[in-house]
Amino acid sequence: MNWKPAIGLEVHVQLKTRSKLFCGCSTAYGSEPNTQVCPVCLGYPGAMPVLNREAVRLTVRTGLMIGSEIPGFSKFDRKSYFYPDMPKNYQVSQYDQPFCVGGGVDIQVEGRTRRIRIVRIHLEEDVAKNMHFRTVSGIDFNRGGVPLMEIVSYPDLESPEEAQAFLLALKQILQYIDVSDCNLEAGNIRCDVNCSVRPADQAALGTKTEIKNMNTFKGVFHALEHEIQRQVSVLEGGGRVYQETLRWDPDAGATHAMRSKEDAHDYRYFPEPDLPPVRLDPAVVDGWRASLPEAPRVRRERLVREYGIPDYDAGVLTADQAVADYFEAAVRHASNAKAVSNWIMTEMLRRLSERAMDIRSVRISPESLGNLVQLTERRTLNSNTAKDVFAELFEQGGDPRSIVERRGLARISDPAALESLVDRVLTEQARSAADYRAGKAAALQFLVGQVMRLSKGQADPHQTADLLKSRLKT
Repeated sequence: MNWKPAIGLEVHVQLKTRSKLFCGCSTAYGSEPNTQVCPVCLGYPGAMPVLNREAVRLTVRTGLMIGSEIPGFSKFDRKSYFYPDMPKNYQVSQYDQPFCVGGGVDIQVEGRTRRIRIVRIHLEEDVAKNMHFRTVSGIDFNRGGVPLMEIVSYPDLESPEEAQAFLLALKQILQYIDVSDCNLEAGNIRCDVNCSVRPADQAALGTKTEIKNMNTFKGVFHALEHEIQRQVSVLEGGGRVYQETLRWDPDAGATHAMRSKEDAHDYRYFPEPDLPPVRLDPAVVDGWRASLPEAPRVRRERLVREYGIPDYDAGVLTADQAVADYFEAAVRHASNAKAVSNWIMTEMLRRLSERAMDIRSVRISPESLGNLVQLTERRTLNSNTAKDVFAELFEQGGDPRSIVERRGLARISDPAALESLVDRVLTEQARSAADYRAGKAAALQFLVGQVMRLSKGQADPHQTADLLKSRLKT
């Protein structure tokens, strides 16, 4: 029997705010445990929350970017559950009236583009971090109360590859609009994975399981590979898949049951009495919409159309908004967009990776890179010399034309200078000259190489070859 998976993701994103969702405590990562806390985020009785406006803006900004509807009226709810990472025994979240409804994220897998629908985007407070040691456990409340945006997809994903592509596309969007650092190591983006399988000819979805707290995209991929196969094996063996919450064990490569899966009524949602409903001014929302950047997919298509670069190049460049910005700025100073793309994708990105640097901090300006490309296009520099100039620009900055002039790196194209070099080589390599005259075409490349050696690589190879041919005819 053929089986069809149905996968939905609940992606939790820590928003890029300086303070927590309902208090003024810092959201800085890496501080000593329990040093960024107050009565509000510790859940002390009588402590009153105050909503962080910036967190609302970032949430709505995300919804606008993916085409969500912004209802304009939202409220917060209490989500009851009893775990040590939530001192109030409830989490302030949203249930039936979130900030964003609908929308979608486009993914591309194996050349096929699909739009994955979004159910909603809501805002909630993050929970504390449980820390387990050999004999005891502790709780760090620094993370408790940090603004957490939850993006819930429909079960439209049909494979681990599509789930991974969705997460990568979503991460790129979030970074483009600067709502989150999306740092996986810092836990800025995590997700719960809902998965079910059903016969390929059956419309109704199968019983789902939920894999909790996945914090790497590769982990999501491997967990889904295992869980899909596990469910298929259970069903083909005549068993039954139970609705339960699982955890992923990467060392064992397997999922393990934690508890039966909760339904919404188990959380006993009810409106948060300490926070008034939120009414968004349409004019303010329109202003947020107007400030949005070009979407990554749209920009990728435009770069291909406008600059004539391959799809692959456009995908690499737009993977990072700052890199795409740098490319477009450099192209304004060069006539060959593909050459600019090549320099960025090879020399620039390699050096940035080696130094763990961001392109926004490089010393070589987009104008300088564009001018360097022009020097190579005009054959003032050969490729090897251009790489030397690039290396100096990367380390020290400056103008490539000044470097070329100061170091005497310009390619020799003056006819008189080339004639002198060619005459010397023909005198020193008379046998190779005779070989060429006798019909051995390969001898010409040897003679060109000798001219390049004498000129330390600065002779124009095309002019040199033409001049040699002319001389060898006589």
